[in-house]
Amino acid sequence: MMLLWTLFPLLLLHVIPAAPESSHGHVSVVLMGATGDLAKKYLWQGLFQLYLDQVTSGHSFSFHGAALTEPVAGMERMSLVLKELICPLDVPANRCALLKDQFLKLSSYFQLKTAENYTTLSRNIERSMEEEGLVEAGRLFYLSVPPFAYAEIARHINSTCRPPAGAWLRVVLEKPFGHDLESAQRLAAELQSFFQEEEIYRVDHYLGKQAVAQILPFRHQNREFLEPLWNRRHVERVEIVLKETVDAKDRTSFYEEYGVIRDVIQNHLTEILMYVALETPRDPSNSDLVLQRKLETFGSLRSLDKSSSVIGQYQDYAGQVREELQKPEGFFSTTPTFAGVVVHIDNLRWEGVPFILMSGKALDEREAYVRVLFKHQAFCIQRESINSQCKPKQIVFHIGHGNLGYPAILVSRNLFKPALPEGWKEITDHPPHLHLFGQAATDFHVYRPMQEREAYSVLIANIFHGRKESFIMTENLLASWEFWTPLLESLTHEVPRLYPGGIENGNTLDFTILGSEISFVQDDPLMLMDAGAGQHTAKDFGTLKSIFRDSTLVSGWTDELILALAQDIQDTAEKHVKLSGKFHLAISGGSSPVVLLQRLAAHHYTFPWRYTHLWMVDERCVPLTDPESNFHSLHEHLLQHVHVPYVNIHPMPVHVNQRLCVEDDQGVELYARDISQLVNNGSFDMVLLGVGSDGHTASLFPHSSEALGSDRMVLLTESPSKPHQRMSLSLSLLNKARKVAVLVLGKGKHDIVTLISRVGQDPQKLPITGVKPTFGQVVWYIDYDALLL
Repeated sequence: MMLLWTLFPLLLLHVIPAAPESSHGHVSVVLMGATGDLAKKYLWQGLFQLYLDQVTSGHSFSFHGAALTEPVAGMERMSLVLKELICPLDVPANRCALLKDQFLKLSSYFQLKTAENYTTLSRNIERSMEEEGLVEAGRLFYLSVPPFAYAEIARHINSTCRPPAGAWLRVVLEKPFGHDLESAQRLAAELQSFFQEEEIYRVDHYLGKQAVAQILPFRHQNREFLEPLWNRRHVERVEIVLKETVDAKDRTSFYEEYGVIRDVIQNHLTEILMYVALETPRDPSNSDLVLQRKLETFGSLRSLDKSSSVIGQYQDYAGQVREELQKPEGFFSTTPTFAGVVVHIDNLRWEGVPFILMSGKALDEREAYVRVLFKHQAFCIQRESINSQCKPKQIVFHIGHGNLGYPAILVSRNLFKPALPEGWKEITDHPPHLHLFGQAATDFHVYRPMQEREAYSVLIANIFHGRKESFIMTENLLASWEFWTPLLESLTHEVPRLYPGGIENGNTLDFTILGSEISFVQDDPLMLMDAGAGQHTAKDFGTLKSIFRDSTLVSGWTDELILALAQDIQDTAEKHVKLSGKFHLAISGGSSPVVLLQRLAAHHYTFPWRYTHLWMVDERCVPLTDPESNFHSLHEHLLQHVHVPYVNIHPMPVHVNQRLCVEDDQGVELYARDISQLVNNGSFDMVLLGVGSDGHTASLFPHSSEALGSDRMVLLTESPSKPHQRMSLSLSLLNKARKVAVLVLGKGKHDIVTLISRVGQDPQKLPITGVKPTFGQVVWYIDYDALLL
């Protein structure tokens, strides 16, 4: 194919300075996926910008669009895109028209579908080199195609499309780079079987954003001022935020597979985190040194669990999924469209500083930024001036949009005046009353690029020059997935909080951070509202309370449910301690409370254990040291881990006079007397119950007429299973409680939950139905396995 390159200097003689006499060689660019959305929106424009920048550099170019579409149709579609290319504002119109025409003539289309197609492309390039007398400098393959196609394309490039010896090969890949650690390792291994590491360029387009690209140079250039401040002694927190107003409409297929953490946080925001947190190398443009510093930082990241994140989903998402993916009417999705994650770095510089990564769709505004907020340590006597030490101190890398509307670096004037970044200018003529991040714009030194450039144009230029510091190396990629995969796996069955979208979100998604844990400000746990006839859809999930047997129902996946119940117990404890100086909690036995006890022991450091009295709801007639003893379980999972005063622990006296549950030993009377003396009116502040598959609660079993109808406070009962003898609080005592929480977990309880939901009050058949406190409330905590499956 005739390239016509030798004619172009003549055409451009009076417009463009002549190229250097010695050619730097020919570069062939192959854009695969040439008619796709990304190519239309960004990639062709980026390649055109590369041509504009390099037209006088001594290089010659050819641009080959490629796709699966047959040649005539493919060329027609590609031509429509190329005709829409534009020049920067500083390029004169006549020069722009000529350059655009040149670019169009240098561009061709190839169908790349079979091995023979790739062979034809390579031969075409080689023949053109011979005809024009050009030396090939390199080939750039940009793969704007789905990741499942990478391996096959890589095989063809490696086998038939490599440039000759002495020329470089650069293969560009778009995210996603895997779905988790295992898939990323598999994909990396496939690519490494065809290409060397220096030949692979993984694009994270946020690293081409001008404000992001300035983070490392800014830190390096201002290290004299920043080094004393850029650490845990002075930084309060770091916020890395990407907010979007658009939703996932027309992209639900992708989003159902990836969700917001995989789509945005694991890659874009994590890479930005690295730029902020890594130890600056002596040369920030050295990709090997940057990679080394990144890996060191990844190695210092504290591992994440579910308590490190909050997730949400906008209200209309599930409906969009049902419509676009043809899901049934009852389908609901647990894919998060919003996430906030707190990350901690356990090294000397950053220990204790929270890095908050947040992104979401259908939010109130479109904005992206990195905000480093410094501690407020001054006390000012005089009225605050513009440089007052009492004003907030912050450095913001404003990525785009928002009130400012352009990429910028903002530095509080009461910190220091930074060195002016190369190619940037200071802005002083702000619109009146413009406020940024809680401060007047005049409180900042504000810098913006002299010329704004689209991220893909920046990255394509870096690829051409072989600059790898803005791209994701294999080790970098795998370190990121190793960090994020455990959290993603733990969130698989978590149901996100629903939010309406846009400005209607209000404070629904606001969250707070306490240590390494993060939680929504609104304490209402995720509830399930009655949809009727057992049919539930995504719209049934919200933060509104639901009803089960005329009482409050809280539902969620098991871990989420336990977290909500543990918080409920702590809130109730704090309320009663504040009112009366003590809290009386009665706990039922069995396996269900074990995870709750572990949660209370491991995470509730501020629980008022010193003022808490712990009672048993029921007990097996075995020694208290026996593994089957309910008290033994309480001790094993809670008491040995917290500081409850010895006198506040009240095991049931089932073992008296070296005998077990002998009525003559009056164990039930002893326990009833203790309750009468210590618990006001015998009304426990809170009672935790479970439900057996036969409907029993505490150790009150069906068809035990004497026990179920007794007015006594404490009873000896008979269990259908061994050990048969039990001691239990009576229904009459349970119904004096101020609050009763009923915890029901697991698929094995689904049938009894369904039965309980349909019957009236019949404690002789289903003792749990007799739990109806006279002056208290019942809250049912039922997990999805028991409620829905």
